[in-house]
Amino acid sequence: MSEIRENLVYSDDHEWALRVDGNVVRVGISDHAQCQLGDIVFVELPETGAAVSAGDSIGTIESVKTVSELYSPVSGTITKVNTSLEDQPELVNGEPYEGGWIMEVEVEGDLNEALGKLLTADAYRAKVD
Repeated sequence: MSEIRENLVYSDDHEWALRVDGNVVRVGISDHAQCQLGDIVFVELPETGAAVSAGDSIGTIESVKTVSELYSPVSGTITKVNTSLEDQPELVNGEPYEGGWIMEVEVEGDLNEALGKLLTADAYRAKVD
């Protein structure tokens, strides 16, 4: 069974979001998603400084099985990307909630409102079980 963390919120597209500082959230893919994908071999990271809207494609993630789109769960400006994934994409498999994060976004507008549009851990668990 996949790990679903209570302190995160989740998108329908299996991304997670965590407030890290001020209006900035860290984004990655859920443990459930990485399990479904299998061994990750490449992550196409978004551009730092790019403006994104919730639901926008921000890159791709490639596994030995398939290539999948990555989506932003929130609207704002990308402030940081996890460049460790360029050389170690397997971090997404081993540490989806720690070393395998994808990007950080400074949320545009009200942070609580933006995160409130995402799924709670319980709602995400109900979706994937």
